[in-house]
Amino acid sequence: MNEPSTIERVVLRRVRIIRALRPLVSGGALAAFVGVLALWGIGREVWVAKVFANGPRDFLGHAEYLAYAFGHTRLLVQALVLLALASAVYLAREVARAGASLVFTRAGA
Repeated sequence: MNEPSTIERVVLRRVRIIRALRPLVSGGALAAFVGVLALWGIGREVWVAKVFANGPRDFLGHAEYLAYAFGHTRLLVQALVLLALASAVYLAREVARAGASLVFTRAGA
């Protein structure tokens, strides 16, 4: 049997490393990491339990209260909230795309 050359071994090792790291550097993993970081930052800046405890109990009043609270907080908190929301939307999109491709793959098989 042929022994793999040095170049072939190096290239195959790099291919294996890239395949192993691919899930860690995917868009979904990055979105999850950014979302967790944003939520951590919100938790450091705002006492979230107090925000929800001070709000009204009905849904419409609570939505208005959260919009008012968002508008009257610091710019950093607003940016973190928008970042967390954007990462959640992107993550939901990625999960929906993965689920749809799984469904279509099974239907075609």
